[in-house]
Amino acid sequence: MRRLFWIGVGAGAALYAQRKTVKFVRSLTPQNLAVLAVEQAAKRGEEAGNRLKALAEDVRYHMAVREAELQEAIELDQAPPLDPRGAIPGRVLRARPVGSDRPEITYDKNEDGTHGVG
Repeated sequence: MRRLFWIGVGAGAALYAQRKTVKFVRSLTPQNLAVLAVEQAAKRGEEAGNRLKALAEDVRYHMAVREAELQEAIELDQAPPLDPRGAIPGRVLRARPVGSDRPEITYDKNEDGTHGVG
């Protein structure tokens, strides 16, 4: 009786292993591999699309924040805040005057203007 039980257990285990092996081998056919590849590509493409959408939203948000900061700076520059010490209000955004602190550059090294020719 015990032998018959163990023969049954062995046959069941062999049948289970055979079915799992057949299922695995069938999953490796070119057609099934192509289907798996398409499904994975679609899934990854969707994930990448979602990441790009999130990036675009972040860029738009930070762009709007920076634009608001610049608008505020421009408004402050046009109507500068009063100094609490009573001094004359100054500009908030100060631009360096172009050319005022630059030395004059002359390219004519000779007094006669010939540039060393002739």
